[in-house]
Amino acid sequence: MKLLNSEQDQEYINLQTELVWLQQYIKETNQRIMILFEGRDTAGKGGAIMRFIRFLNPRLFKVVALSKPTEKENGQWYFQRYIEHLPGPGEIVFFDRSWYNRAVVEPVMGFCSEAQHELFNNQVVQLENMLIDDGLHLFKFWFSISSEEQKKRLEERVHNPLKQWKLSGVDVQAQSKWSSFTEYKEKMFNNTSTKKSPWIVINGNDKDRARKEAMRYIIHNLEYDKKGNTKEKLIPDSSIVKIV
Repeated sequence: MKLLNSEQDQEYINLQTELVWLQQYIKETNQRIMILFEGRDTAGKGGAIMRFIRFLNPRLFKVVALSKPTEKENGQWYFQRYIEHLPGPGEIVFFDRSWYNRAVVEPVMGFCSEAQHELFNNQVVQLENMLIDDGLHLFKFWFSISSEEQKKRLEERVHNPLKQWKLSGVDVQAQSKWSSFTEYKEKMFNNTSTKKSPWIVINGNDKDRARKEAMRYIIHNLEYDKKGNTKEKLIPDSSIVKIV
């Protein structure tokens, strides 16, 4: 497989090699890994996932990016449509947005009621604790960018035909509702960041560094038999990665 221009550095190759070894160990030990990618529009969630999976065995992972819920799903328990995508033994699941839509995007955009938002906050930590207690490894990334960087990336989506498919109604209002998104993001951190399942905030203004440090965080926090054999630095950069 030919490397992309952005992958022509030894640091990236080493981190990806460590991920390949990690994935193999997860398969051999039947572990279950679930990684949530959250953040504002254009924060780099999808791009980070693409870097994670670039050289992984496609039989041992899946990417979940759910669309707008159907009428039937709207009548179900909120978490129900996500539960069916939980990882099985030996599997890694990457969520490109997750049940945390109800924590930030939905209340900001008026897609849920105040009562639904409150119920979510009352249930989500209990659910995550049950999953973790059952042996699942859960990681929650929030990719953080500045208002100026978001504006630049939104303009690129408008003018770049290869990225126009990413534009949505939420994107259009991302800048005007910046303060509301910030308010609900902080509420989410306060309500759902726990010792068992903290939020990992990645400074995403530099896409390349953000992707590498997210990879490094996962590698650093899971054990596998070939860990560190590349001699790559595995401790995340504290100027990029913060636990809240």
